[in-house]
Amino acid sequence: MTRWMLPGFLTIGALATLVLIVGPAIYAISLSFFDRTSLTAEPVWVGFDNFANVLSSGAFWNALWNGFVYAGVAIVLQVVLGIGFALLLHQPFRGRALLRGVAFLPYLLPTVVAVLTFKWMIDGSLGIVTIKMADWGLPPIYWFETESAAMFSVIMVSVWLWTPFVTTTFLAGLQTIPVQLYEAARVDGAGPIRRFFHITLPSLRPILTVIILLRGVWMFNKFDVIWLTTGGGPLGATEHLPVLAYREAFRLFDIGTGAAIATLSFLVLMVIVTIYFWAFPMDDRK
Repeated sequence: MTRWMLPGFLTIGALATLVLIVGPAIYAISLSFFDRTSLTAEPVWVGFDNFANVLSSGAFWNALWNGFVYAGVAIVLQVVLGIGFALLLHQPFRGRALLRGVAFLPYLLPTVVAVLTFKWMIDGSLGIVTIKMADWGLPPIYWFETESAAMFSVIMVSVWLWTPFVTTTFLAGLQTIPVQLYEAARVDGAGPIRRFFHITLPSLRPILTVIILLRGVWMFNKFDVIWLTTGGGPLGATEHLPVLAYREAFRLFDIGTGAAIATLSFLVLMVIVTIYFWAFPMDDRK
């Protein structure tokens, strides 16, 4: 019976992937070639017209740019803060185990809970942050309602939510680096900065490569934070491709255009991931 366990599990996994991922993806791509006002309406073949309309739309290019800004800045902050926090939590001190557990808490919160908490805290009229700013004589800032602050706000919420995951991953990597390397570097007179760039960072390179890839894909496709905070507004300042696709398909009832946007988003990610694998191969062996 043991002989059939591995093929059985692989078969179940492959079937689940086909049914839950590959099948819906192919169906969504096929929808992009039709004019369809709802999922129950009769589809009309239009070929590449939906793609032509999307590519000639300023909303698409604005959403694409917003997606790059949102994902790029969030990834940089998550990686920088994640490495910094991991280095701090890797040092021996009293209460380290407790602090490690507390540092992981934001990642355990449901996204809707975290987003609503932030919205209440920084509400321009009644939020505790706004009240404290008024006590200090500062004017209120409408974080999610103004174009200049909206993108910054959704990035900060995302960084707060997912930096703990990055921190935990890097912390696990730090614990695999032999202590003898640091001791030898100290004997040779290497300071903390040199030890970081010549020992820590090269040792974490495989983890860093995977983290940037995963976080990039997840952040580029992240829908819930932006939808729950700004809905893509104000005036499209935070609207990226997932929000634009949702709005076209389920708010404007243009299923074909929404599917075309989602397909183009998939193609953009596929090109970026391919270039990333070419520039930063997962296997370090030459």
